[in-house]
Amino acid sequence: MPIQPDTPVPIPPEAQAQIDRREAHWHAQRQQEIPLAGNEALFIQLIEELTRPGPPLSPKQHRRIIRRYARQGLPWLAKEQLLQAYRDLCDRGLLQFQPDVITRLQLKPTRSQAGVTVVTVLTKPYPCPGRCIFCPTDVRMPKSYLHDEPGAMRAERHAFDPYNQTLSRIRALENIGHPADKIELLILGGTWSSYRRSYQAWFVQRCLDALNGHDSASLSEAQAHNATGPRRNVGLVVETRPDHITPDELRWFRTLGVTKVQIGIQSLDDRILALNQRGETVADVRQAVRLLRLAGFKIHAHWMPNLLGATPESDVADFARLWSDEALRPDELKIYPTMLVANADLYAYWQRGEYHPYTEEEILQVLVACKRQVPRYVRINRVVRDIPTTNVVAGMKKANLRQLAQERLRQQGERCHCIRCREIRREKLPPAGFTLHHQSYATDATIEHFLSYETAPPDERIAGFLRLSLPHQDQPHPLPELTGRAMIRELHIYGPALPLGEENQGEAQHRGLGRRLIDQAKALAAAAGYHHLAVISAIGTREYYARHGFAPDGLYMTCELPAASYTIA
Repeated sequence: MPIQPDTPVPIPPEAQAQIDRREAHWHAQRQQEIPLAGNEALFIQLIEELTRPGPPLSPKQHRRIIRRYARQGLPWLAKEQLLQAYRDLCDRGLLQFQPDVITRLQLKPTRSQAGVTVVTVLTKPYPCPGRCIFCPTDVRMPKSYLHDEPGAMRAERHAFDPYNQTLSRIRALENIGHPADKIELLILGGTWSSYRRSYQAWFVQRCLDALNGHDSASLSEAQAHNATGPRRNVGLVVETRPDHITPDELRWFRTLGVTKVQIGIQSLDDRILALNQRGETVADVRQAVRLLRLAGFKIHAHWMPNLLGATPESDVADFARLWSDEALRPDELKIYPTMLVANADLYAYWQRGEYHPYTEEEILQVLVACKRQVPRYVRINRVVRDIPTTNVVAGMKKANLRQLAQERLRQQGERCHCIRCREIRREKLPPAGFTLHHQSYATDATIEHFLSYETAPPDERIAGFLRLSLPHQDQPHPLPELTGRAMIRELHIYGPALPLGEENQGEAQHRGLGRRLIDQAKALAAAAGYHHLAVISAIGTREYYARHGFAPDGLYMTCELPAASYTIA
């Protein structure tokens, strides 16, 4: 096993005992035989009722059906046991295996309905260069995280070890019916760029080792194995501060295999940033976004209403600058209303009467106004932090703000047009059910093309999209090897994640939408005068892009563009 380059965080005896118990429970579940002898026919009826056509069952409806069959003699089965029993009966030839059944029986189906399965891991506690007054401070956690957040609790149980965090999360997801062969790895915790690079390389290497199922001697070896492994990393995400983004840092990110960067914008008002001791300026944000876009990264911004010095009106105006300023226009967004917790410096301002949290109605009005402004090329990933509301001392305490904002919009005859609100998810459509849409918009360094396959109005559900970036060719590039190259920054096909090589049965994945989007990107780039098209490939998507004519080229993959070979649809 590779040697960790930093002193490991010791695992307390009680935490190690909990890890051991969970491991033993997992192995016991895998080996346990579900007692169905003599009740096979009744179990088949149960499966048919749980997976009948129509909207997915609510948890309450699911429990009611399970309870009714338990009274008829079936054992009370948890969802993971239902899945195991279903597979057992299929193996015995008593049922015909259908992927639809697995999908309907999944616990927490949203975990993989966006086309990939997300695995989140946390780095160890480490000093943060920021002094933001709104940020929670918990000595047991990386900066800005609390020990009772779900992801933080999982990390602490494993003493922040990347291998154990990744492996346990994969096992948990597989145990409740989710495929784990296409993994987006999300590394959270403080400011990634402030950690030593030796720790960063070791952390990513050990995450990949967990995906690969064996240890490696180096990061490059782990990456090479993962490129063709059974569990492939199809996206690697880190979070950092805008004032840490430099060309050298972006090269390092690519060496690690990073494809998406989360950056904390928080506000686009220098006065608000200074009041909250953010330690950066709007100019830093604009420069960071520009560099990230030119280097091909997907840009995932964090924005915070209700900071010290803000008002609901100023927040709505501030949000509009995300889209009106050509230097910004991120691809994804987390809207994190400020949550007042006792271990943040902002708490003292509140006690002195210098800070006033918005009421729930005020924050809801802000969110509704913001959702009205979101462009169709943007995905709003979250609208509230995953902090348990028991930690909030005043102000907004509801965790279902997205649902409330969407309901308010519906009442007003409107809807949010962000990508997340339009994803096709579990729906199945005929091959002719999608139409190619093309939206272009300018930034201060590029012309962006957002290509998407969508259903007809009024639903306009999105099945897949591609982000093509055409940099201004008359300007020097921060990464000289990308000079004169168009860039595919993202390709994403929605629908339940399908295992590698599995045949499509109506889902959006594996229908050739990706190939068609790539062909359109090649045609647009060639028509614009580019002779090469680059793609910011994840480790596990290299084989896919190689099938479409791309070859490794330094930190990216590229293909040549003969001008006469492509036709724009």
